[in-house]
Amino acid sequence: MGLSRRAFGVAALSTLVVAGCSGGDGLPEPQGKNYIDGDGTIVQFDPEQRREPVDFSGTTVDGSTVDLAQYRGKVVVLNAWYAGCAPCREEAADLEAVWQEYSGRDVQFLGINTRDTAAIAESFQKSFGITYPSVLDAESGSAMLALRTYSAQATPTTLVLDAEGRVAARASGIVRRLDLSGMLDDAGAAPADTASTPPASAPA
Repeated sequence: MGLSRRAFGVAALSTLVVAGCSGGDGLPEPQGKNYIDGDGTIVQFDPEQRREPVDFSGTTVDGSTVDLAQYRGKVVVLNAWYAGCAPCREEAADLEAVWQEYSGRDVQFLGINTRDTAAIAESFQKSFGITYPSVLDAESGSAMLALRTYSAQATPTTLVLDAEGRVAARASGIVRRLDLSGMLDDAGAAPADTASTPPASAPA
């Protein structure tokens, strides 16, 4: 005899709970469509179109405090992500590769983790080899609030700030390595032939 309607409901709920549990790497399973999906659009803003500098502060995964103003004079990449976001996982290697390429060229990367605890975010960074820092924004939401006028609802979203802290470009959804490199060059990253030797790693 088949399951009763009540028993079937319990079984289905158990399946959903298991599907939401962490994988073997300690990270949450990718969450399907439980995010606003970006369409891959890249928008660039000419200097005369750029608005006021973006400002926010937050606590990083390792407990340090970061104020975005401390990066003035550098081109800054802001990447909004969380561990269960499948597109965030897909673009992680390209982001790290560009960070390694540009970290000695007056460029700073800063992730904005929108949902996770420090432990989950740290596990993600270790699993995907991410060496640039990320702020934890799940509780305060201050970073995403500061970016609200730039339509940063999609996950992931990547914003490039010029040396004055103004948004110079935005990628909605996965950003590819060559596209991000072009965004950085256009925003004023130092040329490769004049750059200093990049550090072996950056604080996570």
